[in-house]
Amino acid sequence: MTRQASGLSRVVYRRILVPLVSAKESEQAIRLACELAAEHGSSVTAVTVIEMPADLPLDAHMVDEELQARHLLGKAQALADLYGVNVSVRVLRARQAGEAIVKEASRAGAEIVVLGAHRKRRSSARSPIFGRTVDVVLKHATCRVMVAAAPPGA
Repeated sequence: MTRQASGLSRVVYRRILVPLVSAKESEQAIRLACELAAEHGSSVTAVTVIEMPADLPLDAHMVDEELQARHLLGKAQALADLYGVNVSVRVLRARQAGEAIVKEASRAGAEIVVLGAHRKRRSSARSPIFGRTVDVVLKHATCRVMVAAAPPGA
């Protein structure tokens, strides 16, 4: 019995947003996004956020950060090529990455954000599992969010 015959339908995402940072979790996130996109011919947008200090204007030159951002996005494009997926890339500048990701997801009409994240070791049941950026995206995104995270300690 097929999924459709059994009444279960598969969700297809046409516009996927993938925020990237310098971490193995981001590589896992772009791989997942490319797998989803390759299956259905979806579009993928990879973004990286340069968090600007409060004492600098948003358009201040951040040479090292800009080079790192372009490097991350280039790696994402190379990985997407392996899957036959075209990836649009953007560098965002903001005070807080989480808010910038939520805003970009809305602006781009993303149907899902695929977010790589490191799981924290929890000292208590009330301790956060992920960092502030993931928390903000999970709470405020107007679309679905998939978190790609390895188990703690992995």
